Amino acid sequence: MAKLPATIITGFLGAGKTTLLNRVLTECHAERIAVIVNEFGEIGIDGQLVVDVKEAVVELNNGCICCTVREDLIATVSRLLSSGQKIDRFVIETTGLADPAPIIQSFMLDEVIRRNLTLDAIITVVDAEHVGQELIYDEAREQIAFADVLLLNKADRAADRLADIERGLRQINPLARIHVTERCAIELDAVLGIGAFNLQNALSIDPDLLGDTAHEHDVSIGSVAIRADGAVDGTALTAWLSRLVQEKGADLLRYKGIVRLADEPRRFVFHGVHMTYEGAPGKPWRRDEQPRNEIVFIGRNLDAVALQRGFDTCLVMTPALVA
Repeated sequence: MAKLPATIITGFLGAGKTTLLNRVLTECHAERIAVIVNEFGEIGIDGQLVVDVKEAVVELNNGCICCTVREDLIATVSRLLSSGQKIDRFVIETTGLADPAPIIQSFMLDEVIRRNLTLDAIITVVDAEHVGQELIYDEAREQIAFADVLLLNKADRAADRLADIERGLRQINPLARIHVTERCAIELDAVLGIGAFNLQNALSIDPDLLGDTAHEHDVSIGSVAIRADGAVDGTALTAWLSRLVQEKGADLLRYKGIVRLADEPRRFVFHGVHMTYEGAPGKPWRRDEQPRNEIVFIGRNLDAVALQRGFDTCLVMTPALVA
C-alpha cells in the first residue's frame, strides 16, 4: 500500500504556522487531512484557531513533540492510522520551540510511522520582522537549517531588509527554496506534495541525526497559562496588554489568548510577538459551549502572579479561577 505523505510545518514562535495550516485546510477541498497541532504551553490555543473543517485535528499540549511529548506523536499517528478514517495526508504543526531533528528521527526509526508515512517536506515559516532577534536561539537556527522550504513571512513588515534577511537565511541553509509571503499567501503546490525531503541532506546537517541524543530546551524560557471565567472589559484588556508589551516586550517571545468580551457573541482572539500584537473577533461561542478566557505567555523571566493579577483587572466580574 502506498505511503501517506506527511508535511511538517515548523518555525519559531509567532512566525505564522497556524496561518499557513489554515490556508492548507481551507484550500485543500478534495483531500482528507489528518492534522496534529503541538503547543508548548498547557493550554491549546492554536487548536481552537484552526478553521472549522472535516479533518481530524489532534492537539498535543504542554511539551514539544521533539522531546517531552514525542511518544504522544507516535501514538497519535498510530491511532489515526487505525481509526478507519479515510486519510490522504498528514500535516504536523510543531511548537515554535521544536527541534526538527528528533521529529525526522521518528519518521526514520519508528516502525509504524516508517511503514505508513513518507516525510514529504519540512516547511519552515520565518518571521521577517523578528528573525534577527530570534536567531540567538538554537531552535530557530535548526528550524531554518533543516527546512526544505522557507516561507519568509510578514515580508511587508521588513520590506527594506528582505535582501539582507535572505542572504542570512542562505548562510544557514543554502539549499532550501525561499518564498517571500505575507500572511503565508502561497500556492499550495509549493508546499504540499513536493517530495522535497532528503535524508542525506539532513544527515549532512546533523550526522548524529539518527542517534539517541535528547533535545534540551533553553531553561530560561517558560510558559504561563491563565484560565478564568467571566466577561472581560475590552478597553481594560487593551490598556493592560499595551502596558505589558511596553514593559516586558523584550522577554515576551509569544503570547496569545481567546477571551470573552462583555456583551459580545464572538470570542476575541489576540496574539503577539515581543512588542507587536494584534486582535480581532473570532468564531461565535456555540450555544452548548461555556465561554472561558484562556491565555498563554511564552518567554523569559515570566512572573505568573503578576500576569494573573494584571488580567484580573480586566475582568468585569470576579473570576472563578481554574488551577
